[in-house]
Amino acid sequence: PEYTYAKVEDRGSIIYFSKSLVETLKKEHVLTEDAKVIGEVKGSDLVGLRYRGPFDELPAQAETKDQHRVLSWDEVGEDEGTGIVHTAPGAGAEDFKLGNENGLTPIAPLDQNGIYREGFGDFTGKSAADVKDMVFESLREKGLLVRVNKYTHRYPVCWRCSTELVFRLVDEWFIGMDEIRPKMQKATNEMNWYPEFGKARELDWLKNMQDWMISKKRYYGLALPIYACDCGHFDVIGSEEELKERAIEGWEEFEASGASPHRPWIDSVKIACSDCGEKVSRIEDVGNAWLDAGIVPFSTIGYKSDPDFWKEWFPADWISESFPGQFRNWFYSLIVMAAVLEESMPAKNVFSYALMRDENGEEMHKSKGNAIWFEDAADKMGVDVMRWTYSRHNPASNLNFGYKTGDEVRRQFLIPLWNIYSFFTTYANLDDWTPEDSVIPSSFGFTPDGEANEYESWELPSGEGFSELDRWILSELNQVTAKMTDNLENWQLPYAAGAMEQFVEDLSNWYVRRSRRRFWKTEGDKDKNAAYSTLYTCLTTLSRLLAPFTPFVADVIYRNLVADRIDDAPDSVHLTSWPKANNSLIDEDVMNQTRLAIRLASLGRSARAQSRLKVRQPLGEFVAEVRHDWEHFALAKIENVLKEELNVKAVRDASEIGGLLGFDIKPNLRILGPKYGKQIGDIRNAIAAADAGEIAAAAEAGETIKLMGFELEPDEVLIERVALENYAVATDAGYAGAVLTVVSDALKAEGTAREVVRLIQNLRKSSGLEISDRINLWITCPDDVTGALMTHADYIAEETLAENLDLEAVLSDDALEVAATDSLDLDEGGKITVALEKA
Repeated sequence: PEYTYAKVEDRGSIIYFSKSLVETLKKEHVLTEDAKVIGEVKGSDLVGLRYRGPFDELPAQAETKDQHRVLSWDEVGEDEGTGIVHTAPGAGAEDFKLGNENGLTPIAPLDQNGIYREGFGDFTGKSAADVKDMVFESLREKGLLVRVNKYTHRYPVCWRCSTELVFRLVDEWFIGMDEIRPKMQKATNEMNWYPEFGKARELDWLKNMQDWMISKKRYYGLALPIYACDCGHFDVIGSEEELKERAIEGWEEFEASGASPHRPWIDSVKIACSDCGEKVSRIEDVGNAWLDAGIVPFSTIGYKSDPDFWKEWFPADWISESFPGQFRNWFYSLIVMAAVLEESMPAKNVFSYALMRDENGEEMHKSKGNAIWFEDAADKMGVDVMRWTYSRHNPASNLNFGYKTGDEVRRQFLIPLWNIYSFFTTYANLDDWTPEDSVIPSSFGFTPDGEANEYESWELPSGEGFSELDRWILSELNQVTAKMTDNLENWQLPYAAGAMEQFVEDLSNWYVRRSRRRFWKTEGDKDKNAAYSTLYTCLTTLSRLLAPFTPFVADVIYRNLVADRIDDAPDSVHLTSWPKANNSLIDEDVMNQTRLAIRLASLGRSARAQSRLKVRQPLGEFVAEVRHDWEHFALAKIENVLKEELNVKAVRDASEIGGLLGFDIKPNLRILGPKYGKQIGDIRNAIAAADAGEIAAAAEAGETIKLMGFELEPDEVLIERVALENYAVATDAGYAGAVLTVVSDALKAEGTAREVVRLIQNLRKSSGLEISDRINLWITCPDDVTGALMTHADYIAEETLAENLDLEAVLSDDALEVAATDSLDLDEGGKITVALEKA
């Protein structure tokens, strides 16, 4: 936009300011209160005016002071300052660009240390950071200083040492990229990028990139092989052999030093200019670090010395880096080199990821005190926890990392995994169960990689005690093996980790929990051995699937379960082959049925929680509402499972009772009141007498609702979904589950028996009894409760391993001193006391 400028008289001088800023400048005391606007002028009318600069007396200004003039610039604004800015083409990128567009000669006042060069009078030899007071004093002496104001200003600062930086004009070397760009775009398109948006981001950078600046004003670094002659011609040396051939001085000295292409040794070599023949030295600049990084695939594996070997390793199969910045740094430099030298992509796959922050999402810095050092995290958190945290995270998003994050990962995944392993080893040791007892062949394949083993084509036999539960978890195991294999081959780590987390949760919370009683059976039982065989196969396969993710936990599990117990087994899980899925064991029907059971059981538990009825209290029935036709048939197959899971006596399909949720229909008085007046009562009665489901269906379809002489529009009734009477309902994703909340006396008695069993089991544990120890048990309780427990005496004895059970015990003080005791308060008053001793 074109601004209007005010011609202001103040302190005996005429000064120009942006008109809109005059009052602001008065408030800031840049102008005095007596300042008067004596005219206005358009910005375009000021363009071209010549002026004298405040430091035109300096020798460095000799060639440029005649260029002082007013320019038009779209970067000038009225948000701060005066609406007029000074441009210094040698001290800023924007100023340099404006100067080039208008033919201004740039002045480079500072050397590489920020010290003023010759030609700047009293400033020469002084640091740019130390001269501000000299500037103010010089302006004051010349009568040019109006006022000194402090402004908050954005300023570049070194991210390492927090030192303020200044811009400096220097000559640099660039590679012209326009000719190379199409080759780089082709190479980028040929690569696989993870996440996928990486390709689009790289192509966007290539589309908008400028020429590549490859030089740095440093001493250390790869010396640029550029020899620039005073005649204006320069040579670029392409190899050590070419440099030796072109050298006219210093080659012997360079070769004697070890021929390292770094300063100072390389600087001893001089060549003859290929244009004028004069002796030329190498430029002092060294290469941009990314120039060096990009050439690594060619400089380290024999590109020139052993091309056949080099071709075996190029392009790389996989490279990885954090993506913020690498699209224009390392990825970019690799693509440049490969596209130019071989018209090839540098790598087949690029795996990139975002940044790691602290737990609050803030950048980690030593100065902020929120940085976590690897050694500290490894000691306190554990490296397997760290590795799983990284693996399960979506690489496209920043990772908030910290000890709380690690605790959550440990709690959610590694502890449940370890508990499964501990459960298995505890019972296997009690029963002296060994891998030789397994009826499932080993899945380890101690054969050379690529050879099939017996497990890969093995089919589940009949007559060996395998249950539906075993078939399900073995199916899930082989499916997760296939999923993880596919995800890892396609570099999708979070999906592989997610599949593993779900499997471990299912293994722990469904298979092990529902199989627990099978491990209590007597030795030689086929069902028990099938459970051991199945869980052993799951754990040993998990150890290999987890080896790349959690190498230490995986190896501990493997060594104990396999290496220490099977002859000729590799000593470490990391010496075994990756497991292969046995597709013949994947049963989609069994998995779908079990997943439906898991879903409905979760809904049932939520419904029970709403009813506030205790988990151990048996209920009359559970009613399930499903979405798909096959699920209605599956309900009959999973009925017994749901009965056990939810502690109910019956399972019903909601379709048998017309659905779990009814409708509460009311007249919309806000609309109907003014329309019908006293007839509202009749409408309310008509709604109550009608079928609520039909009213709801008509309203949902947008149809007129016809009721005993009234015709109502859909918005004239209020419809609310409500649970059926005496049911507690839970819903999720179109599924619903409900439990009957009415409890009969018989069910109440059974619930009391279950609470007593829980009390006794806790007492067994606190008394230090082993899992297999038998006990003598005494129970004393109110007479009415004794009768209820009598009907469940066998159940109580079986669950608690009681050889002798006395339900009408009178416990003396002497008995209480010998036995372990505990009590349970009853809701209706009174209490139950139990006492036990090891039989």
